[in-house]
Amino acid sequence: QVHLAESGGGMVQAGGSLRLACVVSGPTVSHYTMAWFRQAPGKEREFVGAIWRGGRGTYYADSVKGRFAISRDSAKKTMFLQMDSLKPEDTAVYYCAGDSRLILSSMRGHQHYDYWGQGAQVTVSS
Repeated sequence: QVHLAESGGGMVQAGGSLRLACVVSGPTVSHYTMAWFRQAPGKEREFVGAIWRGGRGTYYADSVKGRFAISRDSAKKTMFLQMDSLKPEDTAVYYCAGDSRLILSSMRGHQHYDYWGQGAQVTVSS
């Protein structure tokens, strides 16, 4: 059984920073491809970024590239999302997700992930 739990959401002004954490309970986190998705009101859940299992690279949506960074502390079974230069359009509920069997071509599709956290609200004011 794998359980994911996000923390670190909140409210910040445009241009500010926040860091989200996703703690994984269960198997070794490095065996899983871990990702961040977000969902704004009235919109579909969208891919933010992912770190491939075994630490084999990170991938980002074009909308956050250069502003967001994903890292992983395998010893603490935790994945992080550092968000800098935040914009009002980054406002959403952010979810962490994990899967051990994902293929690269499926990485950006939320329907391909087996495990999800409960979500953390991020609000960026202008």
